[in-house]
Amino acid sequence: MNKSFQRTAPAISLAKGLLSGCILGLVGFSGIALATPPSGFTSAIVGFGTFDEMLVVNAGDAKVKVSTKGAVDVYTLRNTFIPGGYIGWHKHPGPSLVTVMSGTATLYAGDDPSCTPQTFSAGSGFIDGGDDIHNVRNEGAEDLVLVVMSIVPEGATRKIDVPSPGNCPF
Repeated sequence: MNKSFQRTAPAISLAKGLLSGCILGLVGFSGIALATPPSGFTSAIVGFGTFDEMLVVNAGDAKVKVSTKGAVDVYTLRNTFIPGGYIGWHKHPGPSLVTVMSGTATLYAGDDPSCTPQTFSAGSGFIDGGDDIHNVRNEGAEDLVLVVMSIVPEGATRKIDVPSPGNCPF
């Protein structure tokens, strides 16, 4: 099981079709693996800020420590998955704190050969340590809504789509 995910408390026109087919054919011919695109997933940025290098130690009773080397971008996102929706296999260049607002998130780790899901219901969450390949799916009957706070190096791509690691049947 992927140890970086930790449980914590209570996202045609004919010409376009031909162009896409040609590009996919060339990519397939070149041996480049394709990323897994999302389906039934939307993401909205509800907050964004760039912070200089920071060190916050023992902030309040929670005894939280936040430390960065260099400036970071902090994103706050609202990710919504319809039933059956998924984000696709991806990773991040920094950590994310994920809170489940409604529904149940089903998390799959790319390095888990048994493809054992971890589930997180409304009012709970998990920490994505960053640089771990994973996929979040809504395998429930209601919309899944996540609020995500991601911290990445300044100017970095927040979400990096990757090919399926091949450990899960989807």
